[in-house]
Amino acid sequence: MATYITLIHFTQEGMEKIKESPARLDAGKQVFQSMGASVKEFYLTMGTYDAVLIGEAPDDETAAKLALTIGSTGAIRTETLRAFTEDEYRKIIAALP
Repeated sequence: MATYITLIHFTQEGMEKIKESPARLDAGKQVFQSMGASVKEFYLTMGTYDAVLIGEAPDDETAAKLALTIGSTGAIRTETLRAFTEDEYRKIIAALP
């Protein structure tokens, strides 16, 4: 499965209901599972982003569906990055002309 890093900003609505965020995370994990994906790590962060999620999905289409589904709740805004493992990185570099 492909790895994705999602950078999360809480919206105003998300901040107003911040005490509900653990339940929203649990619901999000269920959405991931229902689409054949998984949440590997979740971190509350300080700085530019409020949280970071590391997940795996079978393909980019599934990752996009997840981002749109979870973002549509209105509690967060996301930026998702496709991440390559060190082994994938080495394979990509080795295949360069």
